[in-house]
Amino acid sequence: MQRRHLIQAAGALPALSLATLAARTAFAFDGPELYAGEKALYAEAQKEGLCVSFDTGPEWANWKSLFRDFKKRYPEIELTYNDIGSAATVVALEKTRRRPQADTAYYFAASAVDAAKKDVVAPFRPVNFDKLPPVFREAEGRWFTIHTLNIAFLVNRKLVKNVPTGWADLLKPEFKSTVVYLDPRSTGIGQVLTFAAAYANGGSVDNVQPGTDYLGKLHSAGNVLRVEGTTPYAKFLKGEIPVWISYENDGLKAKHVDGMGDAVEVVIPKEASVAAPYAISLVKNGPNPNAGKLWLNFIMSEAGQSLFAQGFVRPAVPGTPLSADVAAKMPAAPQIRPLDVVKASERKAEIDKLWAQAALGK
Repeated sequence: MQRRHLIQAAGALPALSLATLAARTAFAFDGPELYAGEKALYAEAQKEGLCVSFDTGPEWANWKSLFRDFKKRYPEIELTYNDIGSAATVVALEKTRRRPQADTAYYFAASAVDAAKKDVVAPFRPVNFDKLPPVFREAEGRWFTIHTLNIAFLVNRKLVKNVPTGWADLLKPEFKSTVVYLDPRSTGIGQVLTFAAAYANGGSVDNVQPGTDYLGKLHSAGNVLRVEGTTPYAKFLKGEIPVWISYENDGLKAKHVDGMGDAVEVVIPKEASVAAPYAISLVKNGPNPNAGKLWLNFIMSEAGQSLFAQGFVRPAVPGTPLSADVAAKMPAAPQIRPLDVVKASERKAEIDKLWAQAALGK
């Protein structure tokens, strides 16, 4: 319906003088271009007038700020979105492959790999594409990482005497019945934290058993309070979880937005952590390809990347400048390893089996 209105409005354009249209196109925004060819791409995108962005819920990862600044810079482009989840996004792209409705699709990168295999996304290399680590992008640009979520210990200092600094600390007797984490068999976070534990204990994405063995030791020591099937963020806010192994941004949000303040300590474990990539794609045969490219370039520009940091997720493009305030909340952590989601997805059945044996004795 919204697109129909825009098309009807576009029908009135011939009434405007060619000189007026040329001026609007040539001077689409003030100041220098964010990248070479930006104004020309905006001129093409204006002919479409709309960009449909799948799975970019405004309250997640600071998308609302990216929507706001995109609209300020490109006022002639309407940006619409939905918030349906990574797996559901791939299903939706498959169901509509003959008449795609979306221009871009955002998801956990494992779903992006799936979308590329199903041939529902198109190659596109945005600005700063070549700066990404190779494991954070598909070679032809069918998907590329735009931000990461990193495994951290979220510690309630009111419930824990000594804040753990690494994985080895959590095995100490003082952490009996304090640790909560998500089930690796049914959650993405659970899978990712298992790889983080593997790296911390001499393993890797190709050798995950040190991670499942570590979690088994944590259970044997009696230090696991419980394993959750869905994210227990509300329980953490209520003070029901002493140490939660989760994503860094959950802890930063609890600390700086949702009222826990200094009661929360967010710790990137010193031995190793893992960066889980979140990716985006240009949809194959999407209805507004130029507007889609304009949106993707903005997301990958310095302006877009810095907005992600303000939402407590780490920009994917190395060297993205951060304000002093944001940098203080997310200090450099060289022990964070970029997760190769292609290899990681191949290890899922192995993790399910090894974790059940180590943690549950099954």
